[in-house]
Amino acid sequence: MRDKELRDSVDARLAARLAALRAERGWSLDELSGRAGVSRSTLSRLERGELSPTTSLLGQLCTVYGRTMSRLLTEVEEEPAPLVRAASQPVWTDERSGFVRRSVSPPHPALRAEVIEGTLAAGAAIAYEDAPVPGVEQHVWVLDGTVEITVEGAVHTVRRGDCLRFRLRGPSHFRCPGPDPVRYALMIVLP
Repeated sequence: MRDKELRDSVDARLAARLAALRAERGWSLDELSGRAGVSRSTLSRLERGELSPTTSLLGQLCTVYGRTMSRLLTEVEEEPAPLVRAASQPVWTDERSGFVRRSVSPPHPALRAEVIEGTLAAGAAIAYEDAPVPGVEQHVWVLDGTVEITVEGAVHTVRRGDCLRFRLRGPSHFRCPGPDPVRYALMIVLP
């Protein structure tokens, strides 16, 4: 399967899963719109697969649904194997923000932790309005480059080899000041 076909397939499954999550709660598009702060028309287009979500939009929906982004994306992927070969690690790209996310160790129902590789282009930034799961533990280990991470109003400059660890209870912001892209490992541990 070519890259575009694979991406389209994941986007279609993601659209169906988002529609199912809303239906499971018995929410109308208007109710979800009010909870997520996203327009009804955007949500409708997203659920019909007419719109590919940005990192920020998925972050808002994950907060409303009480899921990490990794958990949501894993729900639209096949059951992960114990050994995840590099070639089969799911990659999701938000071209609008310059963020690439590789699920190195996808979430599993029997495990509380997962590992993600994130790459941000120089000058790129991503913001999450709230913690998807309040109190989720995160460890960010920078592999290459530099990233500025804002948590609870404090800005942390994290350079190659550094690790920032925290419990997330509110908004967070990641920004790559450049001049080079940043590549980091993000370990997420559910409470």
